[in-house]
Amino acid sequence: MPLIEFTDKGLYCSAGDFYIDPWRPVPYAVITHAHSDHARYGSGAYLCHDLTKPLLQLRLGNNSYEAVAWNEAVYRNGVKISLHPAGHIIGSSQIRIEHKGDVWVVSGDYKTVDDGISHIFEPVRCNTFITESTFGLPIYQWESQSIIFEQITNWILRNKQQHIASVLIAYSLGKAQRILQAVQSVTDTIWVHGAIWNTHQALKAAGIDLPEVKRVTPETTKAELKNAVVIAPPGADGSPWLKRFNPYAVGVCSGWMQVRGNKRRNNADAGFVLSDHADWNGLLSAIEATGAQKVFVTHGFQSVLSRYLSDKGIEAAEVKTAYGEEEVEKEDIP
Repeated sequence: MPLIEFTDKGLYCSAGDFYIDPWRPVPYAVITHAHSDHARYGSGAYLCHDLTKPLLQLRLGNNSYEAVAWNEAVYRNGVKISLHPAGHIIGSSQIRIEHKGDVWVVSGDYKTVDDGISHIFEPVRCNTFITESTFGLPIYQWESQSIIFEQITNWILRNKQQHIASVLIAYSLGKAQRILQAVQSVTDTIWVHGAIWNTHQALKAAGIDLPEVKRVTPETTKAELKNAVVIAPPGADGSPWLKRFNPYAVGVCSGWMQVRGNKRRNNADAGFVLSDHADWNGLLSAIEATGAQKVFVTHGFQSVLSRYLSDKGIEAAEVKTAYGEEEVEKEDIP
């Protein structure tokens, strides 16, 4: 029997009697990170990284949480579980499980470049690797973060010269914290949507060093928001909430902006190719570094990546999961 089975509730380890990122309530869930497609409400107990715990508390409320550091071993029924940096967002982890000499790694979502705020991806040797494939096409190859940050800051400065507010659309958990590193260099005040404010406060309370931000509230005046720099979640894009910033320009931060048509479909004034997922080369290098003899490919372009790996002599198979949904949280919607 394989160490991990793919069930209708999620990835299940029968030897240890636990699930990894289950999409239905289960007695014991091991969580890779706090995005809603991987961390869902209703399970009896949760195991996660120290920095993921406050985010789960924010998003799922009070539950039975056990938090561990990276590389700290936990044992369930003789199965060794440890968490290792995934580089996707703050606290994101790969789950390594070992039983009777067989080692599997569930990567969750990951990226292989250092974004300066999430711990950098750590390759973990294993027999079997479960990988995402969100951007599993050769067309997706990211430019360096420094280049994208320069594009963002130049755009903001141009908007300031034209007396236009700059509204950057970014996921409330992950992308929003990442782009603060760029935005703080060109503005004294960073305004944020309530969903981003809530995440920001949870991370600050957990000891994460982040720039100061101000929350946009109904009491915030038009004069305060003139020529403002604002970070808002996807749920705010195209909503009446944006009208308070008139005149404004919208810049979408997403790996999907690699394809020019996506900018037009989003009615964005600018698109910045910034992703918290590995690009094509990142996926291939991560898989190679594991030394895995077998690879299961989940959410994204499974067939393309799986076929490519098979052609390279790596046993690969596609697996359908409930991951990969847009990470737009309920609180993102104004």
